[in-house]
Amino acid sequence: MEKCILGIDPGFAILGFGAIKCTQNQNRLQDTPVHMLDYGAIVTPADAEMGIRLCTLFDDLHTLIGDIKPDLVAIEKLFFYRMGNTILVAQARGVIMLVLAQHKVPYVEFTPAQIKQALTGYGNAEKIEVQEAVARELNLDQIPKPDDAADGLAVALTAWYQI
Repeated sequence: MEKCILGIDPGFAILGFGAIKCTQNQNRLQDTPVHMLDYGAIVTPADAEMGIRLCTLFDDLHTLIGDIKPDLVAIEKLFFYRMGNTILVAQARGVIMLVLAQHKVPYVEFTPAQIKQALTGYGNAEKIEVQEAVARELNLDQIPKPDDAADGLAVALTAWYQI
């Protein structure tokens, strides 16, 4: 059974996403194909006020979910960098959760360490190692850019490994 998984790397300034199509194989007795459908980033205008930036995320996420029609969304759990940044990302995550609820799309969450472990076998892997694993797993000639989009694909792949 084919499944579309949308991976989201939450952010306030840049929200990375990556969508994959995979074949669900309950027995895992054979390799199951996975294909990249799309990837990119939703960028909010730095000079706009917070409300406008959250509206941009809301509107663009609605469009993205409507276009991709994912069966499952995988989201990177909030990781604490700086308190100011964490609050902004938490607000963006609220918008993400609202849009998913409105579309009635189920979601799963993974910590950064879980994503690194799933893709590299090592929970403290460097960012470049994760990006190289994404390119390798999806048979891409180069690492997807921006980094936030590669992170979105990494989250989607982590969900695929779990189903």
